[in-house]
Amino acid sequence: MSRNNVRGPTSALTEFLRSQGITPTTVANRAATRNRTQQPADAQPEAGPSNAAGDDEPQAPTPRRNRRTARASGNDSDDLDADPADDAMDVDQGEEKPAPAKKRKLTKAQEAKLKAQEKKKVKKEDSDGDGEEEDAYTALSKSMWKDAAPKPPIGSFEKCAACQKQFTVTKYTIAANSGKGFLCHQCAKAGGNDPFKKPAVPKKRKAATEKRNITNFEEKRFPTLASLCIQLITKHIDDIDVLGDIGAMNVEAISKALSKNRGLTQENVHLFYNPANASLTLFDATNLPSPALETLAYHNTNLVSLRLDFCGHLDNASFSVFTKSLTALKRIELLGPFLVRPAAWKAFFAAHPALEGFLITQSPRFDLDCVQSLVADCPRLTELRLKEVGRLNDDFLQEIEKLQEGPLRLLDLADPSTSCSDDAVISLLRAVGGGLTQLDLSKHEELTDEFLMKGLVPHVCDLERLSLRHLPEVTDKGLAKFFAAWKNPPLTDIDLSRNPDLGSEALTAMLKHSGKSLRELNINGWKETDEDALRMVGRVCVQLKKVDVGWCRAMDDFVVKSWLEGDMEHGAPVGGCHHIEEIKIWGCNRVTASCPKKRGVAIIGVESQTSR
Repeated sequence: MSRNNVRGPTSALTEFLRSQGITPTTVANRAATRNRTQQPADAQPEAGPSNAAGDDEPQAPTPRRNRRTARASGNDSDDLDADPADDAMDVDQGEEKPAPAKKRKLTKAQEAKLKAQEKKKVKKEDSDGDGEEEDAYTALSKSMWKDAAPKPPIGSFEKCAACQKQFTVTKYTIAANSGKGFLCHQCAKAGGNDPFKKPAVPKKRKAATEKRNITNFEEKRFPTLASLCIQLITKHIDDIDVLGDIGAMNVEAISKALSKNRGLTQENVHLFYNPANASLTLFDATNLPSPALETLAYHNTNLVSLRLDFCGHLDNASFSVFTKSLTALKRIELLGPFLVRPAAWKAFFAAHPALEGFLITQSPRFDLDCVQSLVADCPRLTELRLKEVGRLNDDFLQEIEKLQEGPLRLLDLADPSTSCSDDAVISLLRAVGGGLTQLDLSKHEELTDEFLMKGLVPHVCDLERLSLRHLPEVTDKGLAKFFAAWKNPPLTDIDLSRNPDLGSEALTAMLKHSGKSLRELNINGWKETDEDALRMVGRVCVQLKKVDVGWCRAMDDFVVKSWLEGDMEHGAPVGGCHHIEEIKIWGCNRVTASCPKKRGVAIIGVESQTSR
């Protein structure tokens, strides 16, 4: 219920009520003591219903109007215009006698409600979030103002207190602000009061606990002593003078912990430097400017393997220091070397002919000339990643075909700006596919079933990890036929997510081919997969550790149970993913909060869990 909260001697409402002999004390007493038989004489003209001295016309409609208002508002104050002494008054018309009796019964019910409200003066409402119940004075005074006795009967004529024009009194007529006379509808609107406006219904605010809560079911374990030490070191990482030397153990774990809040800076990064370092991994080099990266090369001259993530400050100047100082480098992995230009890449390749691993992600300036220099100067590459390289096209693949001395074991050409063609990929696999153990051709949107049957089946025979995300031209039947014909040993890691046209037939063929050795499986977005095919995962994939079945609509509690516990056949459980550690089920709205759980298994993405 809305409240105006207008109080104090300056309130027009308070002054009007006080002039009529009505104060908060008298109102509360009248509401609590209904057995009074007589009120002070000066209050009777305001509380008496029909034969007031100033009215010549009968007031029979007043009790009916008051009863309607009482039913609508539910406040005891709606009876204030009817004094209990009116029960003993002589009334000219016979039909007016039952009215006070009905009004008296309704008043008793409202009196009980008012007493309950007085006992709980401060109570929060669950519906609208208001933190306070209305007190007796506020609730009662509203209805007294609305249904004051001096109001003339409906249908009579009155002069407007503002414009002095005659108007017909209706139930929407309101009193003037001065308390003397009434206003016509035009003057009431001009004064900012719309007599026809309905009271605003308070909006029910949604409680904070009703907000959607995505629940993850996973076991909470006590941290190990090593993890506690790592947390302590990362907390005081800036106190490098006190820490001194952190040693060689757990350096990578400390670097990873610092990367969570980008706490690695050019001041504390020296803790990871050592001339004896053969390998260095920095998971977030965002706060390392170009001079700090130059210092890295000067202080770690014997590095054989270097990995820098988010190295956006790496430019030609600092990369040229890498070229000159890191002469023993055989493997380099960079994420985000945006500023390195082709000339710097070529100089680096020429200075490192023994380079075996070149893995870069997000390098828009890496062009065809760079690939040609890489192939010519570093022929013994075994790992090559050109991921999210905007200029990648079929011409790149023709140059990569020449890398046959290694042989090439890892090939990642995912997420190009323009997809390569079936013919170019088939030709590449014909040249280097025999030694591949890891292959990622994700988001080459023009690849079809042809590259599977003519590229992978005949030329790739030793693969362990396959990633073919977002290949919209690959069909369910085509992928099923591919796995049925492929002579490659069972895979350990398969990522075929974001392929909504794939379904049960492809999954069944995949599990028959690689199910027994699979450790990680991602079929996120396979919305057409049925329940039987999903249950087969639990029966076949005994080594499975991580699985993502997000947006597979057939997933439910029973499928999760079959994965965790196995299917019951002849009274005994059969199958079950006993090594499972993580199950991702985003978008599977048939999986509820009551789905089975298992110690050590994290179930991520249960969307039906909502707190209320």
